[in-house]
Amino acid sequence: MAFTDKARIIVSSGKGGNGHISFRREKFVPAGGPDGGDGGNGGDVIFAVDEGLNTLEDFRHALKFSAENGEDGGKKKCSGKCGADLTLKVPEGTVIKDFATGKVIADMSGDCKEYLLLKGGHGGNGNQHYATSTMQAPKYAQPGQPARTIELQLELKVIADVGLVGFPNVGKSTLLSMVSNARPKIANYHFTTLSPILGVVDLDDAQGFVMADIPGLIEGAAEGIGLGDEFLAHIERTKMLVHVVDASGSEGRDPIEDIEAINKELNAYSIDLTKKKQVIAANKTDIIPSGTDPDPVQRIRDKYEPLGIRVFAISAATNSGIREMLYYISGELQKMPRGANVFAQEYDPEEAIAKIDDSFTVGYDEEKGEYVVEGARIERMLNNTNLSSEKGFRFFQKFMEDNGIISMLKEEGLREGDTVRLYGHSFEYYES
Repeated sequence: MAFTDKARIIVSSGKGGNGHISFRREKFVPAGGPDGGDGGNGGDVIFAVDEGLNTLEDFRHALKFSAENGEDGGKKKCSGKCGADLTLKVPEGTVIKDFATGKVIADMSGDCKEYLLLKGGHGGNGNQHYATSTMQAPKYAQPGQPARTIELQLELKVIADVGLVGFPNVGKSTLLSMVSNARPKIANYHFTTLSPILGVVDLDDAQGFVMADIPGLIEGAAEGIGLGDEFLAHIERTKMLVHVVDASGSEGRDPIEDIEAINKELNAYSIDLTKKKQVIAANKTDIIPSGTDPDPVQRIRDKYEPLGIRVFAISAATNSGIREMLYYISGELQKMPRGANVFAQEYDPEEAIAKIDDSFTVGYDEEKGEYVVEGARIERMLNNTNLSSEKGFRFFQKFMEDNGIISMLKEEGLREGDTVRLYGHSFEYYES
C-alpha cells in the first residue's frame, strides 16, 4: 500500500428536510386543522481516529464526502427521518486544516479521538406549528436548513517522541531496526525509506519511547526537493531529534557538513531547533580506520558539545554505544511534558459559517433600476418567514428596520415608490 500523508477533500453535512403542509381529512371533520409534520435533521460530519490506519490512502481517490439529507415531513404530523451522520476515519496524528486559509481546525491526536466538524441542517417545522387564533389553516411550512460545505486539507504528521534525521544511507533504518520492533527495508540505496517508520523502544528499568525514522533528507528539502518538505512535516511533533551521521565519511562526505546541511533544512522549514532537544549519533564508527587523525568523532564533539548537544559514538551494525544513547534519550524525555505535541485550533468552521450567515449586502442594480438586498442572513429570514400572512409580513418589516437595512437603503438613495428586491421577492417602498 502506498504511503499517503496528504489529502484534499470536500465534505458536506446533510440538508434539513422541509416541513410539510397538509390538513386533516377525516370523515365527519369538515374543517380539519393543519397536520404537516416536521422535516428531519441532516446528518453531521464527524472525524474519528481509527488506530488500525496509518495512511490517508482512503482519501487518495475520493474527493467529495457527504452526510445524508434529512427527509421531508409528512402528513398526519409524521416527522421526516433524520439523515445519517458521516463518520470519516483517519489515522491518529491527522491534522485537519481549512484548505482556503491553511489554518488548523482539529488535530486528531492525544485526547482528540473524535471531532464534530459540521452540524447537519435543522429540519423545518410543518404547518402544524403555525396555526393561530386568526389563522387556523396556515399554508406555510418552514424549509429545512441548507447543508454546510467546506474544503479541507488533511495532513498526517506522525506521532513520535524521537525523530531520526540525517542524509540517506547514514544508517537510520539499521539503527531503528536494532533498537525497536520496527522492521524497515534496508538497502544500500538513497531514499530506500519512502515513508516515516515508527518503532517502540523498550528499555529495562527505564521509560520506553517511540522513535521515527524520517526519510533521508537532502539539501533543498524545505523547498520540496526529493519530497523533503513532506517528510519534514513529520518532525514537527517530535520532542527530540537524533542526527544520525556517517562519522566514517564512507561516502566521501564530511560529517560536520552533513549536520549543518540538515540543520539548515530544518530551520528553512520553520522548525525551531532552539526548542528541540538534539542528540548526535556518530554512526559507522566500526569502519573508521584505527589511528585516523584527526579523530572524526572528536571533531564532532569539539564543535557541538559546547553547544549543549551530546554526541554518541555508535555502530548500528555492531550495536556498539547504542545502549548508553538510548538511556540518555529516555532520561531527557522524562524531563519533558508528557503527551504528544498537539496543534492548537486556529479555525472553527461553525464560527466562520455563523459569521457568513449573519452577513448581508445592500446595493443598487442600475440595469433594472432596483435596490437589492442579499446575503445568507436575508435568505434565512425569508425562508423562515411566511410573507403571505399579516403576522409574517409585519415580522419582515420589523426585521428590515431593526437590522438597519432601511437606513442603509436610504443612504443608497432609496425613495418612496422605489423597488427593493430580496432574492425572488420584490417590494415597493412606502414611508410608514
